[in-house]
Amino acid sequence: MTVDIQPACLGLYCGRTVQYINASTEIYGDCGVCPRGQRTDGDKICRECTGSPGHYDWLYLGFMAMLPLILHWFFIEWYSGKKSSSALFQHLTALFECSVAAIVTLLVSDPVGFLYIRSCKVVMLSDWYTMLYNPSPDYITTVHCTHEAVYPLYTIVFIYYAFCLVLMMLLRPLLVKKIACGLGKSDRFKSIYAALYFFPILTVLQAVGGGLLYYAFPYIILVLSLVTLAVYMSASEVESFKDLLVRKKRLVVLSSHWLLHAYGIISISKLERLGQDLPLLALVPAPALFYLLTAKYTEPSRILSEGANGH
Repeated sequence: MTVDIQPACLGLYCGRTVQYINASTEIYGDCGVCPRGQRTDGDKICRECTGSPGHYDWLYLGFMAMLPLILHWFFIEWYSGKKSSSALFQHLTALFECSVAAIVTLLVSDPVGFLYIRSCKVVMLSDWYTMLYNPSPDYITTVHCTHEAVYPLYTIVFIYYAFCLVLMMLLRPLLVKKIACGLGKSDRFKSIYAALYFFPILTVLQAVGGGLLYYAFPYIILVLSLVTLAVYMSASEVESFKDLLVRKKRLVVLSSHWLLHAYGIISISKLERLGQDLPLLALVPAPALFYLLTAKYTEPSRILSEGANGH
């Protein structure tokens, strides 16, 4: 197949679409924006994305899918109260909402009706911010070539959040109204109100910082999970293994943080060398063990008393 030679496109993401194929020659249109689901190749021709997301891409999508679920669980626990028996049902409902939203999002994405997606390969950070690379050949007229070069990793997150919000509004109020008997009327819907705040925040975060999150999310997971685990154990006054076994809830929280640690380690390693990377998972319990072994030495009352005795 021969190629119709035309002047090269300006700009990093401008390309020519294939209008039709005449015999064995591809005939191209004017230089401009590529249609959705396509991105430019090395010759500045818009080619359809036919690849599949890599391991790291799926881990990124998993992280973005976990964010609303973790926030749901946090606010449900925060507002449910100690005597409320509705927290467990709300946790399960939130899990159901996010799981269904994820499945529906995959089903409505291209190819429609299948639980897999086709995607463009992420090459560099600028692929997420094509709107910043529109060329101005004469320094007056701007050629707009903004398109989703990382298709569909950018927009699929917005679709997922939309389905999460719709399912929450359909299911959660009915559930809370029926089973949240231990809470006052003003407290019953606070976890839902919180979601109405954090979903717009997550949407803006993805819109502005999607590319940065793509490269930084493994380290964000590790840092935040370590900090929140330390804060939780300190606030719960856990200073020994015995304190962990007093309440099942503490073991659940600890296990959840260990899963996040493992997810962060796997995301950093990208599962490229399993034999070399899997032993790193043995480090997952290390922060909790370090905290439990050193907590008694860093108790403020003990430090103050020893300081007073020293004087």
